[in-house]
Amino acid sequence: MQITNTIHFRNLKGDIFGGLTAAVVALPMALAFGIASGAGAAAGLWGAILVGFFAALFGGTPSLISEPTGPMTVIVTAVIAELMAVNPESGLAMAFTVVMMAGIFQILFGVLRLGKYITMLPYNVISGFMTGIGVILIFLQIAPFIGQQTPSGGVIGVIKAFPNLITNINPWETLLGLITLGILFFCPAKLKKLVPPQLIALVIGTAISLIFFGNIEIRTIATIGEITPGLPQLQIPTFTAENLRLMFVNAMVLGMVGSIDCLLTCLVSDSLTRTEHKSNKELISQGVANLITGLCGGIAGSGATTATVVSIQAGGRTALAGISRALALLIVVLWAAPLTSGIPLAVLAGIVLKVGIDIIDWGFLKRVHNISWKAAGIVYSVVLLTVFVDLMVAVAVGVFIANILTIERLEEMQSQSVKAITDADDQIVMNDEEKQILDWANGRVLLFHLSGPMIFGVAKAISREHSAISNYDVLIVDLSEVPILGVTSSLAIENAIQEAIDAGRDIIMVGATGKVKRRLEKLGIAGLIPENYWMGDRLTALKEGLQIVKQKQSSSYEDIQKSAFPSS
Repeated sequence: MQITNTIHFRNLKGDIFGGLTAAVVALPMALAFGIASGAGAAAGLWGAILVGFFAALFGGTPSLISEPTGPMTVIVTAVIAELMAVNPESGLAMAFTVVMMAGIFQILFGVLRLGKYITMLPYNVISGFMTGIGVILIFLQIAPFIGQQTPSGGVIGVIKAFPNLITNINPWETLLGLITLGILFFCPAKLKKLVPPQLIALVIGTAISLIFFGNIEIRTIATIGEITPGLPQLQIPTFTAENLRLMFVNAMVLGMVGSIDCLLTCLVSDSLTRTEHKSNKELISQGVANLITGLCGGIAGSGATTATVVSIQAGGRTALAGISRALALLIVVLWAAPLTSGIPLAVLAGIVLKVGIDIIDWGFLKRVHNISWKAAGIVYSVVLLTVFVDLMVAVAVGVFIANILTIERLEEMQSQSVKAITDADDQIVMNDEEKQILDWANGRVLLFHLSGPMIFGVAKAISREHSAISNYDVLIVDLSEVPILGVTSSLAIENAIQEAIDAGRDIIMVGATGKVKRRLEKLGIAGLIPENYWMGDRLTALKEGLQIVKQKQSSSYEDIQKSAFPSS
């Protein structure tokens, strides 16, 4: 298997131009996400460089651009705040260790070939999850947007502190934030094609700050401060026994969210380039990238939709685009980092706030009410759980509810394919001879016909249909059209067979072959039925059933004769 991503020089010009364009977009986003996370602007830049480089080098999606993203920043922010609260001295170092652990989890996901399962989530769960992340990003940027320190406690902490934040609002920083949002929302489409609006907002906001507020002490504008040029410091994995469980859970959440976020972006890349990504290889590369990023003090990242689309539109098609983007950002960090010191925090907050607004799935939220109240309920439940409880709890609960509703619908559909038939009433497709035999049996043969996959939700229908077994002489269980037989449905069939045996009825099994028959054998159900009553087709079974009915009727007639005319 090829270890690195697809790299060739046939599209050199397009890849380099795509990478440089993506780098221009990445610069303000990396600074903004680094500040938003609490790790600092430098951590955001190194996250953008290292995740971008190694994910591009080893990935399974040639055109994918990886960097810190909104969903990942939300998790990293929570991790840093939580660990700093319990251990102020080494909390940040432990947070970088969580990033490394998350990378290891992603590598395991890829090695275990879980890629195709990670994105098999119901869309209403994904929509609620992403919308919740967007809401969290918006709330966390309210304080810096109006010139205040972000209060602790996440969204709930911001809500509690909201009156105080409004009371102490800094009008000049709020003005810078509003100008930033105005540029991002109303930037002309033609200009967007030439320069990313995030960079325009960053330059204009910084220029306004330096020109109008640079020398006025009473109107001091908070900035990101100077970033020291040079290579990052190596972060030694740090943890304590009492915090290990907390770090483990956070790493699992971070790795899972990163995997979902990345693979969804891979699907976007596939649709634009008409290619097909390799999910498991991509997960391994994302894991390697986040592992190295954590070691070097960068914040975690994943596949970034905006940067990927920008790169592809500019001509990027191979991993060379992602590599050239990372190298361009490296040059900025090594030689031009001091130039970023005057960037206002309010401008970066405006950029991240706009990201939060864009993450919210407005299109689906407008239409979900037209689908069903259940679908809408799942979406809003996941949103609320994501915002106020926990991201993975939100996903787990959303998937659980969605699966229960899906099983309910499947049960309703499959229940219609469980039929107990005593006469030829055209409920199932039967030939003339089969219909005639059922008529001759005069209701004494019960044909128990099942079709389609027998999942556990169908067990109730099986139990309901066989409840009148005592009224018949012969039970024929027809599994000819059953490709899959679940354990719960198998046990429901066993109950029907056992009830028939207890009532002294004869049982004939039809069409049980392959996996279905092996399931019955492994559960010991096959031993309840004599070998000569296992038949390959329904017609033979019906003939045998009719013969049994005649024999029983004849025997019953003889018994009546003997009781009516006893021998002298």
